[in-house]
Amino acid sequence: MNRELADTMWDGTGSEAPGPSSWSPLGEFVPFRRDPLSYLARLHRQYGDFSRFRLLNRSAYLLAHPDYVRDLLLQPAGATEKSLALQRSKPLLGDGLLTSEPPLHTRQRRLMQPAFHRERLVQYGSIMTATGEEWLRRWRDRYVKHASFDLHNEMMQLTLSIVVRALFTADLVPVAHEISQITNLLIGMFPYLVLPFGEYVEHWPIPISRRFRAARARLDSLIYGLIDERRRTPEVTDDLLSMLLAAQDIEGDQSRMTDRQIRDELVTLFIAGHETTANALTWTWYLLSQHSEVEDKFHSELESVLEGRLPEASDLESLRYTGAVLSESMRLYPPAWAISRIAKTSIKIGPHTITQGALCIASQWVSHRDERFFPEPSRFQPERWLNQSSPRPRFAYFPFGGGTRICIGERFAWMEGTLLLALLGQSWKFRLNQKARVTPNPLITLRPKFGLIVDAERRR
Repeated sequence: MNRELADTMWDGTGSEAPGPSSWSPLGEFVPFRRDPLSYLARLHRQYGDFSRFRLLNRSAYLLAHPDYVRDLLLQPAGATEKSLALQRSKPLLGDGLLTSEPPLHTRQRRLMQPAFHRERLVQYGSIMTATGEEWLRRWRDRYVKHASFDLHNEMMQLTLSIVVRALFTADLVPVAHEISQITNLLIGMFPYLVLPFGEYVEHWPIPISRRFRAARARLDSLIYGLIDERRRTPEVTDDLLSMLLAAQDIEGDQSRMTDRQIRDELVTLFIAGHETTANALTWTWYLLSQHSEVEDKFHSELESVLEGRLPEASDLESLRYTGAVLSESMRLYPPAWAISRIAKTSIKIGPHTITQGALCIASQWVSHRDERFFPEPSRFQPERWLNQSSPRPRFAYFPFGGGTRICIGERFAWMEGTLLLALLGQSWKFRLNQKARVTPNPLITLRPKFGLIVDAERRR
């Protein structure tokens, strides 16, 4: 197939959508799965804001203009459903917020929303800072002057410790360790989940499937044990688990969550609550290590605002450049690199009609690098978030999605990312190790394929 030749494809609705043609029975599945980031970027570059290609027996559309992204994410409830990859994650995640559909999703989000109100975020901020301070002490004890280690692994363990404390108050180290192992198993299974018949992958007689089943059984035992213990404990504990147990659907049927529903939400919060922030922090440290002028401004702000003390939630408004560094990092390396929906009915996207069953893709990797909205899109320039001459379209930048399914922990993640950058950046700076290989790996989230091996140096 000659990808340089645009072939007009008929979408069956009376309008035309340009895109590549393929005579393979798999459509564009092989080149798409081989390198989805490059494939989608090339598709946008060659065919524009609305393009069509085929994945197996399904029509797929890339929606690149902010107006098209908005139309997809703001579709009425029931018009679209989650992609197959997320549907096939249910053996682990169950019907948590990430995978459930209305009306269950609507009810669960209503029950969980109070856990993410502003007052609660201040309490979570204290947990973030205290846990980060412990990590600093660990690093000081382990790395007296300088050392090399996998910074991505450290960020994963740090953010997981924070989310475990927010959920259960206590620092359940064994639980956190096992959750980390299961997360890695799920991420490792992602290439299998998107294959034809991937819904059966957990039953395949292969080692990774056997390990996954055993790890999931162990995780369920731990989670249900914690839920049962909390139900039998008369003391009131001010953590997220207690809030989920006490949550009552006042606007609905007055019911409370079942143990199964609580389990599904806890596992979803475990995985989504640390994976995305850890990836965002890892890519931010990488970018800072490659741009000394940005790193100098970042350190200068930390010194002037904090004056050597630990950052707090109240400092977020003053740490404007630090927040801009995080925003720019998530523009270039968005932890969620694409959002996919399947049309359950015919839906309108701008002037186009997309028929039932088609797959719609809005890619942060593509949209965040659009030079119409981000001049010099490949340049790491935090200042673009501080000195905007004109407002950008709302959905030119959507690291946490949008609409009714926007990430419930968005403000939690912004706070956590900013506080940890400030806390760790006060005392440490990182340089790529000579053996480091930096390659984005677009699985469920955008991880560094080989981790991030750095040489760490203490600043003070």
